[in-house]
Amino acid sequence: MKINYDREEDILMIETSSEGTIDHAEHTEPFIAHFSKEGQLLLLEILDASEFLTSVLKTSLSGKEQELPLSV
Repeated sequence: MKINYDREEDILMIETSSEGTIDHAEHTEPFIAHFSKEGQLLLLEILDASEFLTSVLKTSLSGKEQELPLSV
């Protein structure tokens, strides 16, 4: 697994597997999931990563169970 952050574009990229070729992607704010032809997740992009991760941290640190906003 590799994790990269593009500061200029504010995108966090999580490469789950280096094996396989990306065949298609599905976009659900703030995520873009890239899959192989067999349906294996190869790469996950988190758009506006700084905002998303801030909301994850705030939710985690509050100790309250709540749903995270998927659009930032």
